[in-house]
Amino acid sequence: MSESPTPESELVDEINVIPVTDIDTLAGAYEHRVPPNSAAEAAYASLRSRRTEIHLPDEVIWRIAHGAVEPGQLESVRVEPLRVETGWLMVISYRAYSLMVSMAVENDRLLATARYAADPHADGLRTALSMPGCDDEHAVLVHPDSFAAVLESADRSAERVMSDNPQQVGERLVERPLMLTPVVFTSEHEPTAVELTAIDGNCRLASCYDRIRVRRGWLDGALPRPQSAEPVALLPSHLMPMSLEARRELVREAVKAAHARLKRARTGTPGDIEGRSRAAMALNAMTVPVQVIVGYQDDEVERGMQRFPAAVRALLMRMNVEPKPFDDGARNAVTAEEIVSGLYDEGLLYPGLRASAVRDALVGRKNVVPAMQELGLEPTWPDLRFALVVQQLTSNSRGFRAFVRSKMALRGKLTLARRNGPIVELGLRSYSARPETTSPRRALETGCVWQNLVEVDWDVENINTDEKVDALLARADGGETGAQLLLGVLGMINLVMSGHLLAAAGSAEQVAGTTIARTSVGSIIRGLLATREGRWLLADAVKQTRAGRKPRQWDSATGKLVEQPTEAKASTFNAYLRAKVLHGFEASEKRRPTDTDREAEAFAKFNAKLAEADDQLRQLIEMREKNGTIDLLPWTAVEEAAATIGYLTDDLRQISHPKPRDR
Repeated sequence: MSESPTPESELVDEINVIPVTDIDTLAGAYEHRVPPNSAAEAAYASLRSRRTEIHLPDEVIWRIAHGAVEPGQLESVRVEPLRVETGWLMVISYRAYSLMVSMAVENDRLLATARYAADPHADGLRTALSMPGCDDEHAVLVHPDSFAAVLESADRSAERVMSDNPQQVGERLVERPLMLTPVVFTSEHEPTAVELTAIDGNCRLASCYDRIRVRRGWLDGALPRPQSAEPVALLPSHLMPMSLEARRELVREAVKAAHARLKRARTGTPGDIEGRSRAAMALNAMTVPVQVIVGYQDDEVERGMQRFPAAVRALLMRMNVEPKPFDDGARNAVTAEEIVSGLYDEGLLYPGLRASAVRDALVGRKNVVPAMQELGLEPTWPDLRFALVVQQLTSNSRGFRAFVRSKMALRGKLTLARRNGPIVELGLRSYSARPETTSPRRALETGCVWQNLVEVDWDVENINTDEKVDALLARADGGETGAQLLLGVLGMINLVMSGHLLAAAGSAEQVAGTTIARTSVGSIIRGLLATREGRWLLADAVKQTRAGRKPRQWDSATGKLVEQPTEAKASTFNAYLRAKVLHGFEASEKRRPTDTDREAEAFAKFNAKLAEADDQLRQLIEMREKNGTIDLLPWTAVEEAAATIGYLTDDLRQISHPKPRDR
């Protein structure tokens, strides 16, 4: 099946129906027939008897049997094991009616651009659904959101995939199988419903829906009942509320209508050819090959189905490599959620009874306000939740490092660069209702963490007033490392999200009138924390940004923070800030620089260049891992760089004290 669409206006030759069963009419022409209920009932009884392999509730097995094109084949279908990191998923393969299965209720490709309950300003807006949970004994995903929210999310995903990646369906049969997983929808005020939803193949399924146009009167309560000649473009919200029987009848009506059109006498006109081709394409899109997850066996038997959602997510990530892989934002978002969920499942997320609150606050989908309150943090300040994300995902415990390395399939160390992606995605959920976050995302992706955040244990405190910010600054000025780190993180978040700390731009030197520190955001914050003026600027940025005002800038002449000019651009503030980090906050007109000053500036420039080189090396390592490159670079290619690094180390040791011994 081609990955590119063919416009219907370009149809020239008549498209033919491709047989998917052996049923023929007396005249010898192929005609598809929906199997009788008795055949589905026999398949249901057969599948239901295989409880050691198939771990599904009866309602799901009934749906599988009644959605099969040839139910008789299910009586002898083979259950195939698929290996995932936590155990084995059990899968069966058969051909199903496309209208009897559903699209994913939420598209993981859209996670980086969705709105989240983590943003205090997202109240009343459409936000991401809760993460699906597990059932005690069955291999199903459990969605607790209201069915109305589920339908709205599924329609939004369907419309997006049809816009982004329509498929050529109908001219040929769908050949590559869709991967389906059983889903149970539960809500306190609604009856339980079940579905088979696609975790892979949503573009193909949406294109099948698009080829099958039904009449309004065929739909069971989803649209007005009176018969109408107006065709309906199907969406998940039309199909999912229908009863199984009505949905099966819809398939029967669509098949009958398509064959009725094909049985009309040929006229050979372009309109006739187009009409016959549309009917043939509808029949060719009526069935799809599927693989359905029907069971799960965890490597740790005592866990039962606890890790089934993580197993399904792991399979999804493995499958979305070609031909249309996840972009970095979506992949980092999925990875981040799986890291948090896995840490929670393993008891590594947070000591004590508040682990579930930490999980809910970090994921940021639902229950964020009560979770933040339970943790003693003010939920109205998005920077506090973002800081919690940074604090939790810079943990340096052995268990944390081992689990995250395993989840991310890392062969090397858990470096700052590898932590950065998940931190950015979860952190930005605090600001997801904003109309535009491209510039902040670009800035944060340069690297928003620095080494001390990993090496030192620090806490997120409820810094929710200006007085508490001032007290935090006083402790930071007094040399308290934990206070400095929290101040740095809060200051960074507010500077970045207000647009006043950006990724280094090409014109920044011209704006600043001097060279600037072209390093990551994290390196800039580390530089600011090293000076009294920098710490004051960070504390002021927190207070000003929370109040909806521009951060104040440092005036070297007066040695004070002053308001920015009304017409000042945020990019100008960024350029001057980066220049201050590189050259220092002292005013050049106050006194002529001494030899010590010039040496200090030279060492600062050296450190900035070194940090930039380190960032470039980390990016190269990340690129190789992303591309799956395992071939080592030839020694001749790295010999000069390795020698230079060695010489730099030797030269640096000549002008510095020796490293203290560990005693």
